[in-house]
Amino acid sequence: MKIRVYYEDTDIGGIVYHSKYINFCERARSELFFEKGASPVFEDYHFVVKKLEADFIKSVKFGEIIEVKTEVAKKKRTSLTLLQTIYKEDKKEAVFKMKIVLVCMKKDKIAKIPQYFLEILKEN
Repeated sequence: MKIRVYYEDTDIGGIVYHSKYINFCERARSELFFEKGASPVFEDYHFVVKKLEADFIKSVKFGEIIEVKTEVAKKKRTSLTLLQTIYKEDKKEAVFKMKIVLVCMKKDKIAKIPQYFLEILKEN
C-alpha cells in the first residue's frame, strides 16, 4: 500500500513522528481486507494487538511516498504474527520494520481465527 506523507504526519522539521509509522502499518493491515471487498471486522470477530516490536531504521520526510508491505509470518489457532516493512518508494530502501502479534477476538473473548480471515490473508 502506497501512502504520501502529509504535514499532519510530521514534526516542525518535516520528519515523520515515530507513532505515525505504526498508524501507517495499521492502515495497511485494514487495506488488505478493503482491497478484497471485505472488512477486518466479521460477525463480532476482530483482531487486537498483543505485542509489537518496532525498528526505526531511517527517517521519512514530508511529501515523500512510502510503501507498506505486510507478510504473514506465523499463523496459530487464535493469533497471527505479521511482519510489516515500510519502504521509501523511490529507492525501495527499508525505513521501518515491525513484528506484530495480533490475537483474534469474538466480542471480548479470545477466539479461533475464522476461515473468513484465513482466506483473505492466505495470499500475504
